[in-house]
Amino acid sequence: MQKRRIAILGSTGSIGRQALDVIRQHMDLFEVELLTANNSSELLISQAKEFNPNSVVICNEEKYKEVADALQPHYIKVFAGMQSVCDLVGSESIDIVLTSMVGFSGLSSTIAAVKAGKTIALANKETLVAAGEIVMKLASEHRARILPVDSEHSAIFQCLMGSAGADIEKIHLTASGGPFRTWNKEDIAKATRAQALNHPNWSMGSKITIDSATMMNKGLEIIEAKWLFGTEGDKINVVVHPESIIHSMVEYADGSVIAQMGHPDMREAIQFAFSFPERLTLDNRKLDFAQLGSLSFFAPDFEKFPALGLAYEALRIGGNMTCIMNAANEAAVAAYLQDRIGFYQITDVVRECMQGADFVAEPDLDAIFATNEETLIKAREIISRI
Repeated sequence: MQKRRIAILGSTGSIGRQALDVIRQHMDLFEVELLTANNSSELLISQAKEFNPNSVVICNEEKYKEVADALQPHYIKVFAGMQSVCDLVGSESIDIVLTSMVGFSGLSSTIAAVKAGKTIALANKETLVAAGEIVMKLASEHRARILPVDSEHSAIFQCLMGSAGADIEKIHLTASGGPFRTWNKEDIAKATRAQALNHPNWSMGSKITIDSATMMNKGLEIIEAKWLFGTEGDKINVVVHPESIIHSMVEYADGSVIAQMGHPDMREAIQFAFSFPERLTLDNRKLDFAQLGSLSFFAPDFEKFPALGLAYEALRIGGNMTCIMNAANEAAVAAYLQDRIGFYQITDVVRECMQGADFVAEPDLDAIFATNEETLIKAREIISRI
């Protein structure tokens, strides 16, 4: 395999840090070309000193001098602001762009990489939730390959490789059920931030961990799967699998089901996107089926976790409704993490925004950005009332 040069957008986050660990294990095959971070200047400086990229971007322009002064002796180019990220991802010296920035903020840089015809290792699910039809059309026009990094979508992608060309009967997205799977609804309503952040299986950033607790994360993945795999919502099923060993399954017309399995470790999906179509060794925990003993599966509880139903509804409506849902959820999760609203009020905010939205049936990119901004304003007004 020829050496691949990688840009990591969001290198100081959970996915970015794990991606650098993958690269650390295969320095002969992968080279870091670009690192970007929003606010974590100290960690960005440390990463740059270790991996010696050609360029780094600190999106918070107030921290530019700190980063530039620290890296000047290392001859690493330093830039500031999101526009710099968008400008740099198209560089001819970049082969793969890992988009692991959190939330809607990752959309503009992902689109810039798509327009440059790059291979996209997509870890930012909100990109396809907010603007899936637009992004996939651009990817086709510019011959940009999009490889999923979410563990569930990587699993589906790998399952599809096992039966090339066959029609999909159903996609089964597995969900751990989060920290509140066995709680009753009354106790969930009183859940604290610390309890919601205590995920039983995965180590993730705070936003995605709260999304997992509400199961909105699985709702976002339903929408992402529709665009990645060209599958309608009624063929995407969610099954709760507390052990998080089976990462997802694909069912075919003859009833056969192909599953992808492994311990909860995002490095597996990251590395597969980096090395595709080859598989490399990885210093990780391997499955011991005798120790596993048994695996369990349950139907999701839509009453305890109403975010799932909202996601299916947004997907059914189409247009800019999934963007509205995503923006409202981002605002509501931020408020919950600040202890400003209760757990179920997250989905209350999302529902109210969806019901009062300015619906656009066929939005262009400008309409998507406008929808996101308008919904954030509306959501914050609702939160202030609460």
